[in-house]
Amino acid sequence: MEQRKLYRTIENFMNQAPNFETSEELLSYVIEQIIKTDSIEIIGGRLWKLNSTKTAYILVEQMGDVQIIDKGYELKISEFPVFKEVGLRRAYMGLETNKYLKGKGIYNYSAAGIGDRYKIRESENSKEYYYLYNYVMALNGKKLDNEFLNTLNIISVTVSSILKTKKIESKAKENLEELEKASEIQKSILPEHELNFGNYEIFGVSLPEKIVGGDFFDYLTTSEDYKMSVAIGDAASKGISAAAQALYVSGALKMGSSYDISMTSLIRKINNLVYNTFPFERFVTLFYCEIYNDKRGLCVFVNAGHNSPFQFIKKTGEITELGTTGSVLGPSPYAEFTTESTNLDFDDVLVLYTDGIVEAADTNFNFYGEERLKELIIKYSNLSAKNICTKILDDVQTFNAKGKYSDDKTLVVIKRIK
Repeated sequence: MEQRKLYRTIENFMNQAPNFETSEELLSYVIEQIIKTDSIEIIGGRLWKLNSTKTAYILVEQMGDVQIIDKGYELKISEFPVFKEVGLRRAYMGLETNKYLKGKGIYNYSAAGIGDRYKIRESENSKEYYYLYNYVMALNGKKLDNEFLNTLNIISVTVSSILKTKKIESKAKENLEELEKASEIQKSILPEHELNFGNYEIFGVSLPEKIVGGDFFDYLTTSEDYKMSVAIGDAASKGISAAAQALYVSGALKMGSSYDISMTSLIRKINNLVYNTFPFERFVTLFYCEIYNDKRGLCVFVNAGHNSPFQFIKKTGEITELGTTGSVLGPSPYAEFTTESTNLDFDDVLVLYTDGIVEAADTNFNFYGEERLKELIIKYSNLSAKNICTKILDDVQTFNAKGKYSDDKTLVVIKRIK
């Protein structure tokens, strides 16, 4: 399943779950729903909980297509180093080493860390540390490959973040005064809506659903007047957490783009920073492109799990998509990213957007959708970048005015005008 859809699916499981008294009941319910959803391709799972002394994991629940092991079975950390790998990497796949489990016919291990992450000293006098999660979901997939490892990572960050959010919400209500301060800070980092660069005009708008949001965009210029960068991103967390991630990634881009560093290296470094700085939060999607003021209209980009931007090609009247070139930022510290390129000819239009645009819902919970967005891009392609942007946003807001679901909405339109 595509990463953003997987995140939404698991988020719905968590939000629609009954009011369980314990986290164990909630997590068991989530595993059950994941198994029932064929498109996730997970057929069975177990839930393990770290004991109070943080020396072993105890089996809490097992369900689906798994080899049944003794209820309450305990795995000691000292005898099962896989748990340390999960603590380090968040998600891990490997060969089973425990004799008891191998005797049950279990030969492979695939698991995701869930909840709080503890830093533990190797021994009393040691300077070495390792990490353990409060819970571990050991999940059986139809295919144990890199795509499944990405699935485990998304499950980990999504479930962990929602658990944390529920804990925060149970302790205190939102402090509106602090939120308003955060909102002012967030607004201050957004660029002016309109920018003219060489052969291009650019116009962008970001509309947070609440006082603060997780969407952002930016125009990044350097002393090199022949190129500039445009970025758009979406932090999948909510409220303050999302705003903090958005601020962090936006700031990292500003700093990194000022150095002589390749795009892939920059995004890889930001991914590792997000992983280390926000270990319990959800992921960030990012589209980052460099536009060159040359005859070819060269546009080089990295798409880290973000909604695929739409490019309207004036000569053919067709729309193409700039697909993903890497995973979302945050879940995996070892993710790799590649660049792709396209050319913008005279009167071509490139539209960058966040999922709040296409997932805006009406009163019947119908999504605005990509096809409707494409139709408007074609319809208004003769207008200026500013007018294309405002026409689309007006249509989305009208569609979503009385809808049951709404999210932050960000739109950036780039048009070559000469």
